[in-house]
Amino acid sequence: MLLKTFRWSFAVTALGLALGVWYGGWTAFGVIAILAVLEISLSFDNAVVNAGILKKMSAFWQKIFLTVGVLIAVFGMRLAFPVVIVAVTAKKNPFEAVNLALTDKDRYEQLVTDAHPAIAAFGGMFLLMIFLDFIFEDRDIKWLGWLERPLAKLGKVDMLSVCIALIVLLITSFTFAAHAHQHGGTHADKAQTVLVSGIAGLITYMIVGGLSGFFENRLEAEEERERESDRSAVVLAGQAAFFMFLYLEVLDASFSFDGVIGAFAITNDIVLMALGLGIGAMYVRSLTVYLVRQGTLDDYVYLEHGAHYAIGALAVILMVTIQYQINEVITGLVGVVLIGWSFWSSVRRNRALAETGQGAAEAVDTARVP
Repeated sequence: MLLKTFRWSFAVTALGLALGVWYGGWTAFGVIAILAVLEISLSFDNAVVNAGILKKMSAFWQKIFLTVGVLIAVFGMRLAFPVVIVAVTAKKNPFEAVNLALTDKDRYEQLVTDAHPAIAAFGGMFLLMIFLDFIFEDRDIKWLGWLERPLAKLGKVDMLSVCIALIVLLITSFTFAAHAHQHGGTHADKAQTVLVSGIAGLITYMIVGGLSGFFENRLEAEEERERESDRSAVVLAGQAAFFMFLYLEVLDASFSFDGVIGAFAITNDIVLMALGLGIGAMYVRSLTVYLVRQGTLDDYVYLEHGAHYAIGALAVILMVTIQYQINEVITGLVGVVLIGWSFWSSVRRNRALAETGQGAAEAVDTARVP
């Protein structure tokens, strides 16, 4: 199962590293390897969350996620996205932007860095909405019960997550504007851009997530009532799967923002960046499918909680990086610690289930895990 699921990741790794050696020698080989590890470490929580969505989809759509989805992730977000950002911010056509990326790498890096506030606002708001909707939902299984029980009660207030997200965005944009004004910086005019980009991220989440949930709910209702023909059910399943696939791609894009920006700390060569981050993205996707097929989320029930808390942390970090620089190592470690903690909590719960039954498992206070 492991070899079968990761075979394309291994193949892409070999090809990418070989191209790196051909392109820039063994130095390029090392840079690509570091970028791949960076992408995997920053996106492991992405794989866990993706698995929770992908397990609802058929084998066909899982294959689409690994094929078409990879092309979008690698060529769209890791290669085309930085070029598009440069083209928009510098008011250049795509061909000029590509030429700039290949011939004037320092200028290209500066333009992408200048666009970071807008990118971080969009991705931060999208991820924040995912986190807020998760913690405000009343779930049968709770990880940090002392925190999740009161939040679930608060979640009964309509549109609470949207209100909180907008408050966070307003505070961020006003703080950014005030800071730039105090220091006489050139970023004061970008406060409005941050606000607009954040609202765009919020709207994107509501549209894509709303459509995905709408068709998923319709599919479940039709299956329960068995009122539709087999053909109608198949068509409806296709609609639900398509919008869930679209949701996954936007989710992956939001996760990739920090990886793309963070990659410039290692290299400003667009070719090496695309190869390294592309290899990492391939492993994240293979890991997503592996988690689904192994039923890992069902066996370790707190993993999904840990991943969503990591998403919340990443959303906050993205919003903070609009004004302050945060090392990518910190970003990666936060996600790893939260997921590792939730995994260990799941292991303790499973041991309690095996030894003394359901009652003891529920008595485990995961919040006190050292």
